[in-house]
Amino acid sequence: MKNFLILFLFLSISISPQVKTGLDVLVENNFKPLHGKKVGLITNATGVDFNLVQNIDLMHNHPSFKLTALYGPEHGVRGDYSAGDHVDTYTDEKTGLTVYSLYGKTRKPNPDMLANIDVLVFDIQDIGSRSYTYISTMGLAMEAAAEAGIEFVVLDRPNPLGGEKIEGSLVEPGFISFVSQFPIPYVHGLTVGELAMLLNGEKMLKEGKQCELSVVKMEGWERRMDFNQTGLRWVPTSPHIPTEHHAKYYTATGILGELGIISEGVGYTLPFQVMGYEGIKADKIAGDLTEMYDGKIVFRPIFYKPYYGKYIGKKLNGVQIHFVDYRSVDLMSIQFNFLTVLKKYHPEIDVFTLADKSRITMLSKVLGSDKIAEIFRQNYNYNEVKKYFASQEKSFRDIAQKYFLYN
Repeated sequence: MKNFLILFLFLSISISPQVKTGLDVLVENNFKPLHGKKVGLITNATGVDFNLVQNIDLMHNHPSFKLTALYGPEHGVRGDYSAGDHVDTYTDEKTGLTVYSLYGKTRKPNPDMLANIDVLVFDIQDIGSRSYTYISTMGLAMEAAAEAGIEFVVLDRPNPLGGEKIEGSLVEPGFISFVSQFPIPYVHGLTVGELAMLLNGEKMLKEGKQCELSVVKMEGWERRMDFNQTGLRWVPTSPHIPTEHHAKYYTATGILGELGIISEGVGYTLPFQVMGYEGIKADKIAGDLTEMYDGKIVFRPIFYKPYYGKYIGKKLNGVQIHFVDYRSVDLMSIQFNFLTVLKKYHPEIDVFTLADKSRITMLSKVLGSDKIAEIFRQNYNYNEVKKYFASQEKSFRDIAQKYFLYN
C-alpha cells in the first residue's frame, strides 16, 4: 500500500504542468473577470485546459456568467472542418449555442453577431507564423470589439516557436490579406496575448482603433521554452499541424508550398516536414543542405508517394528535415536554400516559371511583398533576402519588447 501511495504521488507530480495557460489561470480564479457578463467565445478545438476539457464545456452553464455565442475561425469551434472550407453559421450540437463563422462570407464579427454580448473572449493556440490565420481572426475581432464598445479578453497560450525568434520583413502596403493581416514579421516571436497588446498599442487595427483589451497571462512560461518544456499536451491546431514540432516545419516549408510546384508533404504522412519533386537528385541535395547548415539540421533523402493532392500516387524524390538545433537556424531560410541547391543540380527546374500566376500572387501575399521573390531570383542566394529582412527584424524587435509579458 505504501509503495502504491508513493507511486501515485510521483505520477501526480510528474503530470503537473510546468506552464498554466490563460484558460487554466481563469478556471483557477473561477472565471472572475467574466462574472455577471454575457460572454462571446472565439475558439476552436485547441481551446482546452490542462486536462483537455474544452473551454466551451467549462463555460457553458457556469452560474456566474452567461456564455451566449460562439465564433469559429478556420476549421470551426470543434475542429470538424477541413482547411479552406468556408463555414456558415450553425448550432453547436453539444450546447445548443449559435456558432457564428469567421471563416466564410464574414471574417470580422458584424454588429448583429455581437448584439447580445458584453465581452468577447479569444482562446486559440497559435503556431507563431504570420500566415496562420488565427491571429488574423483575432485582430479583426479586436476591431469589431472596438467598434461595438465591448471588452476583448485574450486567454494566453505558448508560442511553440518560442519567444526569441523573429524572422522576415513587415507586410508592405498593398499586400495586406488574411494571410498577412498586419505589418508584422513572418515569425513574430510573440504569444497571442502579447501580439494583441502590440496590435492595440501600436494602433495597427483598422483606422488606428483600440479596443478595451485585457490578457489573462500564463503562469510559468518563459521565452526560451519549447512547447514540450511546458508540460502541456498538444492538440492539433489544424489537420496538417498534428504535433508541436510541425509549427517549425510549417515555417520552414509552408511558404514554398504556396507555389504548388514543390511538394511540402501535405498529402503525405509528413506534412511540411519534407520537400520533394519528381526525379530530382535527393541524395546530393540532402548532402549539400546538411553541410550548409553545419549539422544543426540533418536532411535525409526520402522517396514517397502522396496519398492525396496534386501529386497523388506519383513517386517524389526529396529531403526530410530533422532538426538538431532549431534555435540557431533561420527557419524561413530552409525552403529558399532548398531551391538554391535544387537549381545547382537541376537548372531546368524553375519553380517561379512553372507556377501559375495565381500562385505567384499568393506567394507574395504570404511573404507580404513581391520584392522578396524578386531579390532571391536574381542569384538564388538567401543571404541577399536576409539582408532585406535584417533591419525590419531589428526595428520590430525593438517595438515588440515593449509588449513582452514574459522573460
